[in-house]
Amino acid sequence: MLSLRPMAGKKKKKEVPGVVAKNRRATHDYHIHEIFEAGIVLRGSEIKSIRGGQCSIAEAYARIQNDEVFLIGMHIPEYFDATYNNHLAKRNRKLLLKRKEIRKLSRKLKTSGFTLVPLDLHMSERGFAKVNIALCSGKKEYDKRHDLKKRDSEREMRSYKR
Repeated sequence: MLSLRPMAGKKKKKEVPGVVAKNRRATHDYHIHEIFEAGIVLRGSEIKSIRGGQCSIAEAYARIQNDEVFLIGMHIPEYFDATYNNHLAKRNRKLLLKRKEIRKLSRKLKTSGFTLVPLDLHMSERGFAKVNIALCSGKKEYDKRHDLKKRDSEREMRSYKR
């Protein structure tokens, strides 16, 4: 017999928006050596703001303190519909990495010239906020000019092929 009731127990899949914020200056200003994906410890109003697409990682960087990694300078505006117990827009947020990865990063950061820079903030398939952080070294001015020249020549080559 055919039932007219909706199927019980079926959950609706959450829409995953993908990349929420991207640090475009990171690839221009830094040589990227290694990329790590880390979870972020967030409060409820922060994740609601991120799901709304309101955040910026342009001025953010990561630092290791007491064998923990923190993301400093990431801006998540206050959530409008939150209660009086809203979050601070630019607080330090803890990143969740494996102990082995943190040790590897701290060894690399002790050598001069390396820094941790966030590349993008995205939502995972399960609905968690994740950030890709990169172990980077700064580019010189001539490296930046060389990369721009290379990108322009590749663009011209693609336009001639068509």
